Amino acid sequence: MSIADGVASKKRVGKARQVLPGFPLALSYTLFYLCLIVLIPLSAVFLKTATLSWDQFWSIISAPRVMASYRVTFGISLLAAALNGIFGLILAWVLVRYRFPGKRIVDALIDLPFALPTAVAGIALTAIYAGNGWLGQWLEPLGLKIAFTPLGILVALTFIGLPFVVRTVQPVLEELDIELEEAAANLGANRWQIFWRVLLPLLSPALLTGFALAFARGVGEYGSVIFIAGNVPLVSEIVPLLIISKLEQFDYVGATAIAVVMLVVSFLLLFLINGLQLWVSRGGARS
Repeated sequence: MSIADGVASKKRVGKARQVLPGFPLALSYTLFYLCLIVLIPLSAVFLKTATLSWDQFWSIISAPRVMASYRVTFGISLLAAALNGIFGLILAWVLVRYRFPGKRIVDALIDLPFALPTAVAGIALTAIYAGNGWLGQWLEPLGLKIAFTPLGILVALTFIGLPFVVRTVQPVLEELDIELEEAAANLGANRWQIFWRVLLPLLSPALLTGFALAFARGVGEYGSVIFIAGNVPLVSEIVPLLIISKLEQFDYVGATAIAVVMLVVSFLLLFLINGLQLWVSRGGARS
């Protein structure tokens, strides 16, 4: 191939990469849309909170009722995301690696929390696990009360967060080469060694991503939780409900102060999870 042909081919590749015409216009629209949807609302929350002194801000966010709601919201969201990470991986594995009657129905039901309104999910879960519900009437005599307790919040957050893990891990499982498992088996590895040393390192980035998405959804969830939580202050009250309560009392500054804490803590946790995901993916690439 001549030099002219090489230059022409590079020009064609360069033109092919420019799928969207008008890069400055597209970039300007992207930045404008990002500012309008994300940055301006978040900035308004911080600006509203800036009217408080540090002592006022600290007294609001460190009140006993607020601290209890932090523990309920973040603690149960982390626990629900961890449970979804375990059982979501198992469910994705079954859907990818096995054939069974009704597989398509099960696969379609995974997306039900996406399509179902959160309030409907909360009412349905309450009807199932309440003292007179389908399962609650059998569980409560055994001493296992789910509805109107923190355990009910865990059930609701697990329900709405499961699809994030399954749909994140499932495509990665489908693309995994089975020859890697066969090679490990031929070298003498048993099933657990194949899973821990071969499969899990490859699945870890997707699994951490699904965990982060499920956690973020759980922290901000409102509709499916308030019906089954009981909303008892210091026991089963979540932060979003506390923010709504302050807004209904026209305490806008107090609501924004608590919202700032939620934003900062959620961002730090997601930043930590994404950093861990990046570290795991780089480690897998080097290996």
